[in-house]
Amino acid sequence: MAKKGKLAIGVDLGGTSLYAAVVDTETGQIYGQAKRKARAELGAVGVTKRVVKTVERAILRSGVKRKRLIGVGVGVPGPIDAEGGLVIRLTNLGPTWDGFPLAQTLERRLKLPVVIENDVNVGAVGEHCFGAGRGASDMVALFVGTGLGGGVILDGKLRTGFRGSAGEVGHMLLRADGDPCGCGEHGHAEAYASRTAIERSIRKAIAAGEPSMLAETIEVEGRPLLTSKYIQRAYEAGDAVAVNAIRSAQYYLGLLIADCVNLLDPEAVVVGGGVLERMGDAYLEPVRGYARQHFLNKHAMETVRIVAAELGDSSGAVGAAVQAVRRLTDGA
Repeated sequence: MAKKGKLAIGVDLGGTSLYAAVVDTETGQIYGQAKRKARAELGAVGVTKRVVKTVERAILRSGVKRKRLIGVGVGVPGPIDAEGGLVIRLTNLGPTWDGFPLAQTLERRLKLPVVIENDVNVGAVGEHCFGAGRGASDMVALFVGTGLGGGVILDGKLRTGFRGSAGEVGHMLLRADGDPCGCGEHGHAEAYASRTAIERSIRKAIAAGEPSMLAETIEVEGRPLLTSKYIQRAYEAGDAVAVNAIRSAQYYLGLLIADCVNLLDPEAVVVGGGVLERMGDAYLEPVRGYARQHFLNKHAMETVRIVAAELGDSSGAVGAAVQAVRRLTDGA
């Protein structure tokens, strides 16, 4: 098949796995892809070597000649200095990443220009260009998983903010002096609407003596086994502890979406991440109701689309490739 578009490589650098894809940034088509474990214990240098191997394998599988590739975009799970190509900090990958020159290191090894961006930001770009946010001029993306991240698209462009930290919706304050958040502060949206929040609520209820089918699976040989699969199974069985925990998370996610809509009035709010991928649109329907209750402007509020993400695991890599082309060719 002829490959005529603007081609780039997108990389999703995660705490547990790496994913690279050769992407046609004009159509979103993926020509070759590769995955491998990140192996965080190897540190920044070791993981970067694995990124290089993953990218090389994706190029080989794509059949695309290296000279056709505009560059490489990398989605990084933490704060970055995009202009300097530096990782500021990656909590889930360890202290060796603090100040690590990721872009320059990859450029030397891959012989291609490299652009880095926050992973949730590029996920937003992917969904805006080729996923559930297609056609929207203004869009907010929320990704609900172990944490809760977001990205903001305004006038069709990713907004990263004055210091590169725009879109940190998971750390918007919902309850002053509330539950602890993974960042060390209290009362943030992530502490109430993430998968971690659901698990914490379930464990708290069981510890208080509330009956639940999850009580027997909460630990085996001292290891926590409260996975999304078990939570979903209990929820669908009508287990009161699971139902209450999920309803609470849905409520707070609705409040967060209402905050975003009241601030920006976007055409679309796209919600993705592991929780949504497992439980589907049924999870999102109550969230829409809670959000709309708190819209300041009630006029035509159904026209603000609150929809599930469409690209799944590939959103970050696709968005990273698009962002690389934009930065390297348009300066955007």
